[in-house]
Amino acid sequence: MPLEEIGWLRRGACRSSDPDLFFPLAPSPLQEARAKAICAGCQVMEECRSYALRAGESEGIWGGLTAVERRRTRFPAGWRNSAAAS
Repeated sequence: MPLEEIGWLRRGACRSSDPDLFFPLAPSPLQEARAKAICAGCQVMEECRSYALRAGESEGIWGGLTAVERRRTRFPAGWRNSAAAS
């Protein structure tokens, strides 16, 4: 990770939380809700989300989004169909 990315990480609300909350071995709705609640009050949530989308983070909760939610953001429904129709 480039040095300029590290600055916002130090200000993240998750910094003092258990990493397993954001990167669980067995995700659950309760764990996801708890992690997202921490993200919701974070001063750097937008930077975190933007980084995760740019970097293609495939695991964990970043910027209040799960890996599945990030994939949907990057590749909205029907994106393959639009390319095939061109």
